[in-house]
Amino acid sequence: MGNTTLTFVRLQLLMFILLMGSPFVFSFDGPLYDSTAYTECKRQPEKPLYGGGIIVDEPSAVVDTDNGDVYSPAFLLQNLTGNGTIYSFSSWVKIGGAGSALIQASLKAEDESYNCIGTVLAKRGCWSFLKGGFVLNSPPNLSILFFQNTDGRDVGLAIASASLQPFSVQQWNTYHQYMINTKRKRAVTVHVSNGQGKGLQGAAITVEQVSKDFPFGSAISKTILGNLPYQNWFVERFNAAVFENELKWYATEPNQGNVTYTIADQMLQFVRAHQITARGHNIFWEDPKYTPPWVRYLTADQLKSAVNSRIQSLMSKYKEEFIHWDVSNEMLHFDFYEKQLGPNATLDFFQTAHKSDPLATLFMNDFNVVETCTDVNSTVDTYVSRLRELQQGGVSMDGIGLEGHFIIPNPPLMRAIIDKLATLGLPIWLTEVDISNTLDKETQAIYLEQVLREGFSHPSVNGMMLWTALHPNGCYEMCLTDNNLKNLPAGDVVDKLLKEWQTGKIEAQIDEHGSHSFFGFLGEYRVSVKYGNRTANSTFSLCEGEETRHVSIQL
Repeated sequence: MGNTTLTFVRLQLLMFILLMGSPFVFSFDGPLYDSTAYTECKRQPEKPLYGGGIIVDEPSAVVDTDNGDVYSPAFLLQNLTGNGTIYSFSSWVKIGGAGSALIQASLKAEDESYNCIGTVLAKRGCWSFLKGGFVLNSPPNLSILFFQNTDGRDVGLAIASASLQPFSVQQWNTYHQYMINTKRKRAVTVHVSNGQGKGLQGAAITVEQVSKDFPFGSAISKTILGNLPYQNWFVERFNAAVFENELKWYATEPNQGNVTYTIADQMLQFVRAHQITARGHNIFWEDPKYTPPWVRYLTADQLKSAVNSRIQSLMSKYKEEFIHWDVSNEMLHFDFYEKQLGPNATLDFFQTAHKSDPLATLFMNDFNVVETCTDVNSTVDTYVSRLRELQQGGVSMDGIGLEGHFIIPNPPLMRAIIDKLATLGLPIWLTEVDISNTLDKETQAIYLEQVLREGFSHPSVNGMMLWTALHPNGCYEMCLTDNNLKNLPAGDVVDKLLKEWQTGKIEAQIDEHGSHSFFGFLGEYRVSVKYGNRTANSTFSLCEGEETRHVSIQL
């Protein structure tokens, strides 16, 4: 995003704040977040974001005075601010001594260090874009930001157009709110007139949002069946669901030839009855630990027959029932089927699934993509590279699934990774969000809110699913309630955000122009108007769009 575009966006933001009035008016100074990202390797680096931000020097060799270690290439940074300051970092990277290498940027400070603040799969002879970030709570006097090849080889690293831009918490949250208000909401004007077209000033109007466009849901398990209080609790909150385990191969065919969909059918009946969108999870799981035991001991020919039967059975049974299918789950970390059936096994899975249910969106789905950048198996560029391989093989690859099993979230890294994935133009979902149970429940709630706000405020994220199916002995990592459906801290956060991200009931009077205007979250609305002894009721849809949605009602 160049300076002209930044200026335009800044003016848009200021105009929006002025137009909206209280409670959206708050002071805003400093730069706006720049979502620019690249996934292609370029002959020349682009200009640095934010004009380089607070980086003014070229990278060099930096000596750590504490232990004498030398970091190169690196930046020596002085007097970074703490108190939760959020830093967005980016640079262009080129290597000279290898075909490709995974390059990791790290930060070493006095009280806080980050092993990874961003990665890029760099290539020889062209420039690749690294984007990430970090949060500082304690203000260090000196910090070293350095680059290294993850496998330790000397690959002749070159760095260009580096940028480090700090944001206060208020600035970061302001941009969140701006993106939510411009991408998740839309202006509406309701016109009320009589049969002759005369505006009816003073008519009483009531507007209620009855459903939401943005899919926000949770995993459910068979424990919801027959549990009316749990069902009511779920339906009151969520418009999307995913079956935690009940569609997985080990659940539907625990013994060879013994295929059963009874539990999954009952769960599907529940979501259908309440008009809840459902994701299909999953057709295959590459982790052998979660492959049916009988499958692990098949010969290659037997396995090929078994996987074909699995796809045909599952996809014909549930054709057009699920909006998504996670086809080959966690294939960046595991490769059971490719080891047994050859390198084209995953390609065949996607092609067969698409033929069986051409209207379903087919997803890659994996962990440690947005949660961290220390996992070399699932860096953002590794994800992009694998996805492109499948696309080049003819796969109808439609969706990007990011599981989101977080320990300690790094919001600027999460946002930067989604920025890079967004360049592919595919729908992005957070598919299994939770926070590690190694943390106390209050901390889980704090981190959960950070993750959900990052997801909802990013325009390329099309839906979010929590991994919080309730069991008698708890949940996978994080529960929203106890077994009596009493909210835990994470549940309080979810309820707060659900209320915040819904248009509240509007009761107003039609003005002198015969209309009433408001900004509403995308979704379905019911409107009623009363003028004297006359009443009228109507409904309208509020879909994404730049223009004001006009609704006309006659009395």
